Formats: sequence, C-alpha cells, structure tokens
Amino acid sequence: MTEAKRTARIVFMGTPDFAVPVLATLQESGGEGTWQVAAVATQPDRAAGRGKKLTPSPVKQFAQQAGLPVLQPRGYRKDPRAAEQLAAYAPDLLVVAAYGLILPETVLQIPTYGSINVHASLLPAYRGASPIAAAILDGLDETGVSIMLMDAGMDTGPVLAQARQPIRPDDTTVSLSARLAEQGAHTLLQTLPKWLAGELAPVAQDELPGDVSICRLIRKEDGRIDWRLPAERIERMTRAYAPWPSAYTSWRGQPLKIAEAVVEAGDAEPGRVLWTETGIAVGAGKGLLRLVRIQPAGKRVMDAAAFVNGAPDFVGALLGEEA
Repeated sequence: MTEAKRTARIVFMGTPDFAVPVLATLQESGGEGTWQVAAVATQPDRAAGRGKKLTPSPVKQFAQQAGLPVLQPRGYRKDPRAAEQLAAYAPDLLVVAAYGLILPETVLQIPTYGSINVHASLLPAYRGASPIAAAILDGLDETGVSIMLMDAGMDTGPVLAQARQPIRPDDTTVSLSARLAEQGAHTLLQTLPKWLAGELAPVAQDELPGDVSICRLIRKEDGRIDWRLPAERIERMTRAYAPWPSAYTSWRGQPLKIAEAVVEAGDAEPGRVLWTETGIAVGAGKGLLRLVRIQPAGKRVMDAAAFVNGAPDFVGALLGEEA
C-alpha cells in the first residue's frame, strides 16, 4: 500500500492588499496531501481615517472571513512569546508576502521547509520595502516577482522562481501592485509543490542577471515635488506615489496634489503655471508637466481645467513657494 502524502502546515505572513491574493490562492488550492493554512500572521490593527478608528489589515479581514486563526505580534526580536505562539502551530513552511516585520533567525528556523517570500521585483534588483514604486519611479518597462527562500538578510536569500511583468505607461503603484500580486500568487502555486517534493534547487542571487539595488521604505516627504527635476521624472512620481504619499506641491501655502499629469515639450521657469495649447502646464527643469487631475487642499480630486475656471489666478502662480 502506498504511504499517504502528508499535508504540509503553512503559516502565512502578510499585511496589505498585495498579500491577499497570495493567501487566497494558498487557502483555495490546499487540501489533503498538499498543504493547509494553519494560521495567519499580520501586523496589528492601525488607526485610520479622520476618526482614527482601529482598522484591521486586508490580510486580517480575509483571514477572519475564511475562519483562520490570526496572530498579530508587534515584533519578534523583543517578544519571545511571539515566536513561541508561532511555533505552537508547528508550521512546516512560512509563506511571507509584504508582511512588514523583520523575521529573526530564530523564527526562520522554526519551519522544516524554511520560509518562502513572494517579493515584487526581479531580484537582485530592488531588495527592500518599496520595489513596485521604485520600478515605476526609475522608468523601467519591466519588473516581476521572485519566489525566494528567506535568510537573515534583507531579501538576500536564494531564488526558487521568477516571472516577468511589463510596466505600462499609465501604471500606478496600485495598478501594477494588483497585477504583481496575482502573478506572485500564480508563480507561488507553480513553485510550492516542487519545493515541498524536493525537486527545486535554489539559485543564489549572485548567479542571477542584473545588479543589486536597494529600495527603502517610502516617506511622506518623498512625494514633495522639486520643480527643477525633469517633467518626465515628476510625471513618474505622480504614478509611483499613488495613493500615498502622492506627488504634491504647494499653492498659496496649502498642499496641492498632482493626481495625473502628462509630459509635454516646452520651456518655462520651474514651478511656473501657464496656459498651453493643450491645457494648464507647469514649468520643470526640462520640459513641461501638463496637469490633468489635481487635488487642492480640502477638496476632492478634480479636472485641472475645471479648477482653473474657479481659480483664474492659478495661472501665472509659482508652485512650491510658501505663502
């Protein structure tokens, strides 16, 4: 009689929207003889909105709907109980996707089959916290996902599989994240059975094409526009920093967000607003940035031309100057 194949126990670790398709795929595709999601770890609920109401992460919301146990440690380095709670689920494998917490060696050593990370770049490029925004900001026409084994470094572990994804000219971090999340889930699903069966040999990152690059956590001030930059760079900021922190400047001493813009030929003083044949534009270090949609302080995103109809003195203003 053939021995029944054992069902691997997985603890999934993730937090934002990007991680949900990965968790959903694991949950839906598991079963007898494959794997079972035993528990989910996600970051603690955070205050959100004007009322600062504690809000669960997208991963926690999915896990609760699926009836999965949820762990929400604040960290693993200073709280040994967090690792003990994780170990109590006896995981054979940790699957991580945009978790946002550092996993020390003591945690990585818990599962029998190691810890697998779904990372949104073609490693060794864009190790770190913001690979999707960084790829858009750098003007790449292609990125992808890497399924990698985690080690003590920051996204430095060997790679099990990769898949490529084109970057469209109008992609924002939101739209590209959605496609990469689905692609990451699909690639993981193809990779996981082979890894659990011992049929995959990890490839060290120094054996992969491309140079090592690092992308750090995005800060609010990263979205502030320096109008001396080329218009092409500023336009990429409007897409890379959507929805947060957004690409923003100031007018009359109040913040003004640029939600959508187009690069045009021309020359004007950096930050100076002017009429062109195609609409409202702003001078930059090189070229002009035509404003399509903007968000003035305290208002919703609106058509730039409609805004100027109610604020004619916007034309001729120098953006970025403090009142």
